[in-house]
Amino acid sequence: MPFTEVADRVWVSRYPWFDVNVTVVGGQRGLVVVDTHASAAAAREVVADVRALGAGEVVAVVNTHEHFDHTFGNATFAEEYDDLPIHATDEAAARTVTAGERIMEQYRASTDPRAAEVLATAILPANRTFSSAAVIDIGDRQVELVHPGRGHTAGDLVVRVPDADVLLAGDLVEESAPPAFGADSFPLEWAQTLDLVLGLLTPASVVVPGHGAVVDRGFVEEQCDGIRAVGETIRDLASRGVPLAEALASAEWPYPTESLEDAVRIGYAQLPRGARRLPLV
Repeated sequence: MPFTEVADRVWVSRYPWFDVNVTVVGGQRGLVVVDTHASAAAAREVVADVRALGAGEVVAVVNTHEHFDHTFGNATFAEEYDDLPIHATDEAAARTVTAGERIMEQYRASTDPRAAEVLATAILPANRTFSSAAVIDIGDRQVELVHPGRGHTAGDLVVRVPDADVLLAGDLVEESAPPAFGADSFPLEWAQTLDLVLGLLTPASVVVPGHGAVVDRGFVEEQCDGIRAVGETIRDLASRGVPLAEALASAEWPYPTESLEDAVRIGYAQLPRGARRLPLV
């Protein structure tokens, strides 16, 4: 069966396309599905896999952020389950259509064999939003949604299942690749956001990243240290007047430099002007 139970009534399926995780949380009132995959066709596979669990009906969906590999199945779930509430932060919901249209533009110029199914997908933003925290009541347990701050995007949320000591981190944590510092990330704030996430964890917590294998608190601590090093290095280079064009080659980084081009560019732009000194001549 595609879904594996990682804690009491918390199942994770790791789908090969984008190595993305979809999680199901069960309670007396039904199931909460967290993230919906990258196309309508892919979401239909997820729906079939959820039904194969035989654990109940889906009563809510959560998007951990707005990127298409986590939201493009929303419309499929809404069609399969009438009036389904789809939860996300205000920021993520507001950016879902724009982010989706941007990725569709890329696929229109792509030879990717799955481009057609992405382009055939209807983009549906969340219809239940919040700014800082919310709770989904599924009977015998509460599913907590927390916006810990900006990092991978402006609207990241984490999902906490307190009675099972499980936290679903979305792309604030990634196991199968370095952290994704995209064009809409916040490299100078991400580590502080993960500090708050770490405050929600115990030594025994099960952590489900957005992509890759299930991890533990120690993994999150290590990734937080790496992300903090990226932010501190950007600040140091800018404060010493190192030009943006030379920054990647002027320091040692915890991740491959090809994955940090956006991080450095955005970091330089986000620093206050006074923190970017021109070199003395």
